[in-house]
Amino acid sequence: MVSAVPVDFPDSALEAEVVDDLAQVEEELLAVGHDDDELLTTASRHLMAAGGKRFRAMLVLLAARFGDPKDPRVIKAAVAIELTHLATLFHDDVMDEAAVRRGSDSVNARWGNSVAILAGDFLFAQASLILAALGPDAVRIQAETFYRLVSGQLAETVGPRSGQDPLDHYMFVISEKTGSLIATAGLFGAMFSGTDPAIQDRIARACELIGIAWQVSDDLIDVASDSAQSGKTPGTDLRQGVPTLPVLYALRSQEPADGRLRSLIDGTVDLAEDDELVDEALRLLRVHHGMAEARADVLSWINAARTEILALPDVPARAAFLALCDFVVKRTG
Repeated sequence: MVSAVPVDFPDSALEAEVVDDLAQVEEELLAVGHDDDELLTTASRHLMAAGGKRFRAMLVLLAARFGDPKDPRVIKAAVAIELTHLATLFHDDVMDEAAVRRGSDSVNARWGNSVAILAGDFLFAQASLILAALGPDAVRIQAETFYRLVSGQLAETVGPRSGQDPLDHYMFVISEKTGSLIATAGLFGAMFSGTDPAIQDRIARACELIGIAWQVSDDLIDVASDSAQSGKTPGTDLRQGVPTLPVLYALRSQEPADGRLRSLIDGTVDLAEDDELVDEALRLLRVHHGMAEARADVLSWINAARTEILALPDVPARAAFLALCDFVVKRTG
């Protein structure tokens, strides 16, 4: 079941086309399986059955509207992008020791870490097979994207280098971990629909900016929402000691009133197994001005994306991209 991003499409015909194409993407995702291994098939399909926004697949489909969206490579590229994203979620949940994903048990919680890692690897392999059929450029771009994904995850895992500004480190992590794949989604849609290179580059830049804003928005939701709203366990990053943007802003505060919050989030307290302390930190963060600063940054990145989008040809997809920018701002709160 797909829970599509609730973008207010300004063109009903475009919306109908994208919805139909997303249905094709969903069919091909659910067809992914391993004929000889029931467990691998069941585990790899687990998050698909749990639903999802199919945000990255939708970006492929929208970007394709600047060219020929009926090119059969477009759907294949959208499937490959979504498989890659799903694979990263399997691995992320293992590293985060997350028990819940999209309102359901995570794969690692149900079958264990080894099965979750192998199921993620299986999805990466399936995406690579699809892209191999789309040509060497697709394989090269996917390899470059995968390099960025791993670089971002590694940087997040080991933390800032000696002397590195934590905010610079954070921006590198989200650009590589999140922005890279979302940029590739837009690039693939524009590329496989036959647009010219200038349009491809502009769409990729806009999508990366949207992706960065989207990740910060997710970080804000992780603080501000409960599990029923987000489908994930709130405060996951706090439990893992991963400082997100509102946390970094709170740590920079020198106000005496923020002393208790800083003592909870500066890494000296182990929050991994203490739900009460996590809940306290979340309550204090929710009313801290660092949340407002992070929301202002989201708006800044979205405005930069809008500038790129407004330079694209004036077709219905351009208005849809602008509506998507509005949605990212709205979901941030």
